[in-house]
Amino acid sequence: MRNPLPSRLLVVTDRLGARRPLAETVRAVLEGGGRWIWLRERDLDAPVRRDLARDLLGIVRGAGGRLVVGADPDLCAAIGADGVHLPGATTAPEVAAARRRLGPAALIGVSAHGAADLAEAAEADYVTLSPIFASASKPGYGPALGLDGLRAGCAAGIPVIALGGIAPEAAPACRAAGAAGVAVMGGLMRAQDPAAAARTFLDAVAGSGRILRG
Repeated sequence: MRNPLPSRLLVVTDRLGARRPLAETVRAVLEGGGRWIWLRERDLDAPVRRDLARDLLGIVRGAGGRLVVGADPDLCAAIGADGVHLPGATTAPEVAAARRRLGPAALIGVSAHGAADLAEAAEADYVTLSPIFASASKPGYGPALGLDGLRAGCAAGIPVIALGGIAPEAAPACRAAGAAGVAVMGGLMRAQDPAAAARTFLDAVAGSGRILRG
């Protein structure tokens, strides 16, 4: 059985694009109702990234949220984070190794960009599928998949989080195409008011008004 998702909104960090210090931005998103944070920042030196991850974990946990660490199961285990988000081209044995390393309760996610990635990620808890729409932050992953591509990806049987160029007005269409939720980076990190932006995205993606909580 897969672990349940903490929210229908996956918040992707970007300290370089954020208007405020990253910790402050994350606090604001949490105040707006965000409960699922994906720490990226993979360009940082390992000790600096570890310290940042620990700081954010305390902030996120204090708000009742969950933090997944990008691409580093060892860092996830070292700080006791809630899971890991593995990069594109991750293989099925790598997914299985992360599960063994982190235990059955850890959230295991994988970045997917097509059918091959989805097949390899079959035993993960979720995938992000991207780019759904054109996105300045995802220029190297080929043309936008669109809603038809999202719909096809959702047929693979694993919970899919739509990523790439997701605006609030597009979130309901992504849900209608079968997505379990949406992932947002720029729309939250660069927002003038991240708390208000988080509320807007949560309202848009909830559909019925019910948001999954951890």
